[in-house]
Amino acid sequence: MDKKNHIEYKEPKKILTPTSGFLHGYTHSLNPYTGCLFGCSYCYVRQSPVGLFRKEEWGSWVDVKQGIKEKLTREMTNIRKKNKQVTIFMSSATDPYQSIEYKENVTRALLEAMIESPPDFLFVQTRSPLITRDIDLFLKLKDCLRISITVETDRDTIRKTFSPSAPPIQARLKAIRELREHHLPVQVAIAPVLPFSEEFPETLSQLVDRIVIDDFYTGDGSNGKRTERLKIKELYSEDEKERWYGKRTHEYAYEQMKKAFSTEQILFSKEGFMPY
Repeated sequence: MDKKNHIEYKEPKKILTPTSGFLHGYTHSLNPYTGCLFGCSYCYVRQSPVGLFRKEEWGSWVDVKQGIKEKLTREMTNIRKKNKQVTIFMSSATDPYQSIEYKENVTRALLEAMIESPPDFLFVQTRSPLITRDIDLFLKLKDCLRISITVETDRDTIRKTFSPSAPPIQARLKAIRELREHHLPVQVAIAPVLPFSEEFPETLSQLVDRIVIDDFYTGDGSNGKRTERLKIKELYSEDEKERWYGKRTHEYAYEQMKKAFSTEQILFSKEGFMPY
C-alpha cells in the first residue's frame, strides 16, 4: 500500500444503515469501508459529512471495518425476526472493491455472510475489476443480485484526468465480459457521463443489455451544486464544456446510446439503481 495512504482499523457498532433519499428503494446500504482510495475528483462523498469533517484529503485515507461478517449476520437475523425485507445497496459511500480489498477481504467476508443468510435483493456498485475474484460467491447469490460496473467513458485519457487512481477502462470492460460469461446480471453505469467516443455505445452493447446514464446534475444529490463546489468544470477543455458539462449532458448521451441500445435498455439516474 502506498505510504501516503492513511489506513485505520475500526469496529463499527452497526454495519447496515437504513436508507433514504436517492436510495429510498432499498431498506439498507452497506459500506465495507469508510473512505475510498480511488479518490475520484467528482465523487459526491467529498461533499458529504464523512468527506468534509475528516481533515485529510479524500482518496488518501480509508477505515477498514472490523468484525462485520458477524455483525451483518446478527443484524439480518434480527430484521428477519420482524418479518421484514432486506434489500441492500453495496456501496453508497465507498467502492467495495477498492485496492485495499485485495489484502483485507472485507467485501468477500460480507458476501460469505449473505450466502448463509441471503438478502431479498443485493445491488453491488463498483468500478473495479477485482470484482471478478468473487464470481464463485456471486453465482450463489445470482437469484437476488445485480452488479453495476461504472464505465464513465471509453477514453482512458479522460479517466486519467478525472479519476487517475481508478482502474483503467479496458480492465473494467474485461471484467464485465468475464461476469457476463458466467451469466451474472450486470449493467454498466455511465455515471457520471464523461466525454466518450462515437464507438462507445457499440462497445457497451457487445457486453451488456442494460445501461444507466447519470450526470452531475441528476446524480450528485444536490442538482449539481456539490459538483460546482468541487470545480469539476475546470477539468474540461473549452471544446468539451458545452456538450459534456451541463443540464442536458444526459440527453446527449442518451441520443448516442440509442444508436446501439433500445429505449427499454437505457435507464436514467435513480431508476437504474433501484432494486429488481
